[in-house]
Amino acid sequence: MEVRVEKDFWELFPDAKISLLMLTGVNNRYDERKKYECLLETAQEKAKEFIRESEFAQNAVVAGWRAAFQKFKTKKGVRTSIEALLKRVQNGKGVSTISPLVDIYNSVSLEFGVPCGGEDVSAIKGAMRLTLAEGDEPFITLGSDESEPPYKGEIVYKDDEGAICRCWNWRESVRTMLTENTHDVIFVIESADGLNETVLRDALDTLRQRLMDFLGGKAETAVLDRENSNYVFQI
Repeated sequence: MEVRVEKDFWELFPDAKISLLMLTGVNNRYDERKKYECLLETAQEKAKEFIRESEFAQNAVVAGWRAAFQKFKTKKGVRTSIEALLKRVQNGKGVSTISPLVDIYNSVSLEFGVPCGGEDVSAIKGAMRLTLAEGDEPFITLGSDESEPPYKGEIVYKDDEGAICRCWNWRESVRTMLTENTHDVIFVIESADGLNETVLRDALDTLRQRLMDFLGGKAETAVLDRENSNYVFQI
């Protein structure tokens, strides 16, 4: 399993950090849903520290990612995944359980104020690349039956079959999303400006420990930057 960040991405975000964790041999089915509900409740309480400003857009996490999204072509109105989670916390809607793997990465995302997501390794064809889209990559997201390719110049994760996640970390493809049948996962935690290296490291360590505590399996981690822009996982 190879993850590669292309040159065109680094030209826009030279200081970005992309933290990776590959996990193999897990069961993504609930044994006890209550413990995941408690995990998310605790994470949502911790997330409130990121939304202290009365004006939601003035919170540092939100403002920083909105500024990052202005540097490339995006679908109108899209927001980073962490903003969507924080908005639910602010509005009192809460973040519901989805599956063990998703609940765990959402808890880390909320706790550390960073975008965090995961894809099913078995569905990825060839290397997973973070790059600017050509504009013709097939992409079908949850709740849609039609392909909605990214714009040319939009930042996407993609593989040999099409887009995996549009607008950097906005919305993922049904093709690679985590399901009850997922056993091997690639997780990604991102920083656009590289200023939160300690936060990213702590988030990655917490993700790994939480996965081990809840699900077991084998894990391997890596961090990509402009000087180290690809990694091949061995597990």
